[in-house]
Amino acid sequence: MMNTPAHEHAAVAIGRLRLDGLLSIPADAHGTVIFAHGSGSSRSSPRNARVAQALQDAGFATLLFDLLTEAEAADRSNVFDVHLLGSRLLQATKWATEQEALSGLPVGYFGASTGAAAALIAAAARPPHLKAVVSRGGRPDLAGLALAEVAVPTLLIVGGEDPDVLQLNRQALKRMACLARLSVVPGATHLFEEPGALEQVITQSAAWFASHLVPMDRRHCA
Repeated sequence: MMNTPAHEHAAVAIGRLRLDGLLSIPADAHGTVIFAHGSGSSRSSPRNARVAQALQDAGFATLLFDLLTEAEAADRSNVFDVHLLGSRLLQATKWATEQEALSGLPVGYFGASTGAAAALIAAAARPPHLKAVVSRGGRPDLAGLALAEVAVPTLLIVGGEDPDVLQLNRQALKRMACLARLSVVPGATHLFEEPGALEQVITQSAAWFASHLVPMDRRHCA
């Protein structure tokens, strides 16, 4: 029977800032997946929402939140400041793990486009509960020197018809010392808009998080 999560709007505390978010928690959640969207996107990204729904159905809590305030997002330099975004993601992780319903749960990051670089920069800081990262059409190359410091299993998913980003992911993969894998979705372009493309992203992401966030004795239930 499908596990219906509780959805609630959240004010994610980042120092004195409060960033709008949507927190969804299924009963007996296996872990928490925090999303980092790309430039020009927000917590309302329809693609990330579809991924989040599937992860909730698989028993994961999800947090989609705006990494910038409206005023900050109006400055395009902030939108592409992956180090600022990575810092925000780290602080959001601390906020999430302090919520009673999520306390003690392992954490995963799901980053899209430039948000993937932010996720890897945050991962390089090695927050205590982080166990895995998934990048969808990401720009891991923008994480720079942080790539070599990432210690958690990382899955890079790229469309086969997104040649420039695919090449950048291949180069980034060579710079990573952790367990890392590149998965190419045949026929998919950057936004995975082709029939069945996003479904492949969902299937692979759910399997990756199940493998690395769910304890072995609970995986038959995930």
